[in-house]
Amino acid sequence: MFSSLKTLKRCPSGASLLHWTSALLCLASVAANLFLYLQGAPMPASLLTLQLVAMLGIGWQLHQAARSIAMRPQELAERLLQVQESERQRLSRELHDDIGQMLTAAKLQADWLQRRMPEELQAQCTTLRQTLDDTLANVRDVSAILNPRQLASLGLEASLRAHLLRTLENTEVHWSLQCKQRLDGIPEDMAIAAFRITQEAVTNMLRHASATNLIVRIQRTPEGLALSINDDGAGFVPATHPADEGQRGMSGMVERTHLLNGNLTVHSEPGKGTQINALFPWPPRALERANTSKAT
Repeated sequence: MFSSLKTLKRCPSGASLLHWTSALLCLASVAANLFLYLQGAPMPASLLTLQLVAMLGIGWQLHQAARSIAMRPQELAERLLQVQESERQRLSRELHDDIGQMLTAAKLQADWLQRRMPEELQAQCTTLRQTLDDTLANVRDVSAILNPRQLASLGLEASLRAHLLRTLENTEVHWSLQCKQRLDGIPEDMAIAAFRITQEAVTNMLRHASATNLIVRIQRTPEGLALSINDDGAGFVPATHPADEGQRGMSGMVERTHLLNGNLTVHSEPGKGTQINALFPWPPRALERANTSKAT
């Protein structure tokens, strides 16, 4: 570890080298100016050139610092979303592999016990087995929500349909998923963003909106992948800055969209339902492939 630190010290980065070079140039310029002032001698052109180079170096550093500061919020948001996805995948694996296996083993033990229990305890054993079955099903549902493995195998449309069916199965919400084109070849980050935004919108609807109808539309457009989510629930007043006003779900939707250079709009009023529209533009490579296929 210490040897690697020494190596880093011996090999400064380009920015650090420029920083120290500019500092030395400024120090040399100040010393030369002081010497000429004490001697009463005129300032030579070489000293003016030295001062100009030092000022250019300082200006370039200030420009780079301002640029890096401007980029940090987007980089931070992207990193936070990456951490969230990796943490969700880790929790999903633990639920499915560890807790799921333990519940399955407990269920097998309950089956073994029920076959050997007297008649008067059969009802309790049946209740225990049903509780274990329900708990195991809930764990699998939560695991699927945290990490939708079917995105890679089934695709975006089938994954959305499976999620809506599972989430709204025991509710009074009438829902439909409208997709008129095939969604093969959608980039993975775009599919994850569309899935997570739909997931968050449905969760918010169930928690706050008391809606009875939900329509999810997803389609290819020349500009990109368009997602629309409409419900007839209670509605709300959308915040201008969701993160600052505590609307964490909406803030996550906006961040996911912006990280893909897309845009998200929310239209809602109290008592008039909610409409969420998101557009994810195609990556440059996808546009090149599309133009090439049209030309041929």
